[in-house]
Amino acid sequence: MLYWLLYGQLFEYFNPFRIFRYLTFRTVFASLTALFMGLIVGPAVVRKLREFQIGQYIREEGPQAHQKKAGTPTMGGVLIAIAIVVPTLLWADLSNRFIWMAVLSTVSFAAIGFADDYLKVVHRRNLGLTGRTKLGLQVLVSACLAVALVLLQSKGLYSTHLIVPFFKNIRPDLVITALLQNPYLWPLAFLPFIIFVALVIVGSSNAVNLTDGLDGLAIGCTVVAAGALTVLTYVSGHAVFADYLELQRMPQVGELTIFCGAMVGASIGFLWYNAHPAEVFMGDVGSLALGGAIGTIAVIIKQELLLPFIGGVFVIEALSVILQVGSYKLRKKRIFKMAPLHHHFELLGWSESKVIVRFWIASLVFALFALTTLKLR
Repeated sequence: MLYWLLYGQLFEYFNPFRIFRYLTFRTVFASLTALFMGLIVGPAVVRKLREFQIGQYIREEGPQAHQKKAGTPTMGGVLIAIAIVVPTLLWADLSNRFIWMAVLSTVSFAAIGFADDYLKVVHRRNLGLTGRTKLGLQVLVSACLAVALVLLQSKGLYSTHLIVPFFKNIRPDLVITALLQNPYLWPLAFLPFIIFVALVIVGSSNAVNLTDGLDGLAIGCTVVAAGALTVLTYVSGHAVFADYLELQRMPQVGELTIFCGAMVGASIGFLWYNAHPAEVFMGDVGSLALGGAIGTIAVIIKQELLLPFIGGVFVIEALSVILQVGSYKLRKKRIFKMAPLHHHFELLGWSESKVIVRFWIASLVFALFALTTLKLR
């Protein structure tokens, strides 16, 4: 919106406005806008959540130290979603299709999380949408995004080939080309791609959701992951860097750097109030939106296979739950004292602050490793 006004309309009358054409400049402004939105609007959001008595309900089987957090305002993720979407709409080129995909995906996952949180508040216990309903809605949103990407692929704006880290010459296509010639079966040719996209985005959304169990843990890891995605998105859309790093260059993807920058700023702004001891929790409206946004960006910039490193802590947390549930169902034995993994370390005697900071450090190490793979090909 501001990009259209300042550069698209007023540039010819005031030459210094040409600075707004630069992606890096607008990314910085989007980050700062999101950050200050979070810092300034945050107290009002916390106050309103308290007035509406929208408090968090703590599960009884968790660490008992968490019971004192009961009643802390939740659904603060509404602030995160707004602080991502508004700066993106202000500073990005709104004629870019990928911008709208990222925005609509984030808003859709936030809506699913909002419905889940709202039902928990109404029921006054930790019971929201059923697992099947929540998963079904997530798959539906992800599948719609995949179909939109297929349409862009037909216009030459996207590729369904995978980029495999470390192997620059291995790029498998997720479309069954043999079926494309069949007038009756051609829609099935895109089914593997649609399934893969759904797995990536839904998995990312739920992984962030599972990590959101300690004050500032999930949002701190999101700052790191979003920062790594900002770098990856920028180089993917930059002609010189993409050629030097032997990446598949997608010019229009570069505009998503602004979205990623806004995610970094919004996350830091929310961390100000979510840091231990938390004044507000993000709730599912925040964690599902952030996870959905991270997964969506990874799919669009063709870094799906690098996502487990970009969000390494999220992956480990999700795997700990899968292993714990699988082990108990198969062997009637638990691997961890409690899942997700952060609770296991709490029950080992680690303080909450120590778990949070050490997981942040691990997240940073994973993200740095992900960025090193750009040259290791």
